[in-house]
Order: sequence, then C-alpha cells, then structure tokens
Amino acid sequence: MIRVHLAALVAACCALAFPAHAQDRIDVVTTTTDLRSLTEAVGGERVAVVSIVPAGMDAEEYQAKPQDVSRLRNARMIVRVGLDYDLWAERLLLQAGNSAIRRGGPGYVDASYGIATLEVRGMSVGPGDGHAHGNGNPHYWLDPKNAEIVTGTILEALTRLDPANARSYQANRSAFLARLQLKLAEWEAKLTSLRGMPLVAYHNSWPYFARRFRLDFVAFIEMKPGVPPSPAHLAEIIRSMRARNVKIVVREPHEPKRDVDFVAGKAGAAVVTLAASVGALPQAGDYIALFDANVAALTATAP
Repeated sequence: MIRVHLAALVAACCALAFPAHAQDRIDVVTTTTDLRSLTEAVGGERVAVVSIVPAGMDAEEYQAKPQDVSRLRNARMIVRVGLDYDLWAERLLLQAGNSAIRRGGPGYVDASYGIATLEVRGMSVGPGDGHAHGNGNPHYWLDPKNAEIVTGTILEALTRLDPANARSYQANRSAFLARLQLKLAEWEAKLTSLRGMPLVAYHNSWPYFARRFRLDFVAFIEMKPGVPPSPAHLAEIIRSMRARNVKIVVREPHEPKRDVDFVAGKAGAAVVTLAASVGALPQAGDYIALFDANVAALTATAP
C-alpha cells in the first residue's frame, strides 16, 4: 500500500513539473524573428518556436549554419517569408530530409500566400544585382494589417497538425488581432503629422509600412537592394533631398552608418534608426513592440 501511494505521489509531482502541453508542444522553425513572434501569438504555449536568423541580423544576407539543418530535421512545421527573401531555406530543407516540412508537406508554410505584393517587377537577378526583389518586395510584415493574413495561414497549418486544439489556436489569434487593431488606430493617429512628408531610407524595406501609414519614401541610398551606393549616386541623393526638403533619413541597425550620416549631414536631415524586424532594436521585442518602437522613433524626430 505504501508503495502504491509513493508511486502516485511521484506521478503527481511529475505532472506538476512537466505539464501536458509542455510535452506535446509542436516544434516550429521560422526563418525570421517576425514570423516567430506571429507563430507564438497563434500557438501560445502549445508551440516551441525557434528562428533561424537571429535578432538584429539581415535575413537577406544570412549564411546558413549546420545547426540549422538539425533544427529542421526535428521540426514539425516551418514558416518562411517567401518572395525570394529567404532563398537559402531551400537548400536547408533539402539537406534536412524532413518530408513533412518540404513544399507540399503538412508542416510547410509560406507566409506570403494571400499577401497583396507590392513592387512586382518580374526581373531576373544575376551577380552584382543585389537582393532578389523580382517577385515583389518581400518586407510585407511591416504592414501590421498583413498580420491578419499571416496569422490566418499559420492558424490553418497548426489546425492541420493539431486539430484537437484548433479552438485554442483560434482564440489566441482572435485575441492577438483585437489587440493589434487597437494599436493600429493608435499608430495611425501618432503618424498623422508625417503623412506625405518626403523620407529617404538606406534599403527599400518600407513600402508596406509607408502605404499603411501614408508615408512617402522618395529615394533609397542603395543603388539597388543590396548594392552599395556609388559616389555619383550619393551626390544625386543629396541633390534630390535638398530639392524636396527631405528632413529624415531612415536606417536599420545593421546598415552602414557612414553613407547615411554623409547624406543626412549634407542635406541637413536627421537620421532615424528603425527596426525592420523583431529584436533588431532592444525595445522591439515582439511584433507589436516593433511598431511601437518605430512609431515612437519617427514621431520623436519629426520636424
């Protein structure tokens, strides 16, 4: 009898130490921190999510590592940006040999499905042409309204993998979107004074953000996405900034300061550092905090 009671006590302690949901969590790999944050918003405690690209690193320049293959080999689900943004994921998926998360598999999620893509050019990209934006600008997560589509795609995949908890995932998503909608109204109100104001950025990360909040990025310091500027291009940017009275130049934390500071100084503009991804700035710790940080930075510098 004592042994029976002892066994029951041990079992109860184990149940307290290791809840059922912790044992049954779905292992998810995302290519970026933004998708990790959105997946966690839908999956809650029922998912264990890791991002391949660390916070603060340029995902378009990411060099895959051996541990990335191991992560994918053991994952039940992958969520990627698509639109040529994370092309390096293709090779990783082949190396991992996990049919469940390859294209067409139950755990494969391309978060760009259903997105109204901007700047579709259909151009080919060769050596020296920089980042592949030919299938459309891939920075669609920077329009917070697109989170409705992305989280819907994630919800569909989680429900497919774990139908027993579909209602929980749906409730998580609904709560997240309700909070996001309130924040969106707040961000739009705060950015009203910047509507139509001409801005310059280093990299073309911002068309979705600009469309949502009615901002006007008139030029980019890079000659093409991923191609550093020539002296002639910098001179043209400065002339354009002076002609259009540009007072704000946007850079991301990983982008070179020298060229940004140079054109801003010559044109009498301020430099604003914005986060294009979750974790790129310390205060941008999750998807909603990303927009809080960017809106605060822009409004603090507005003339």
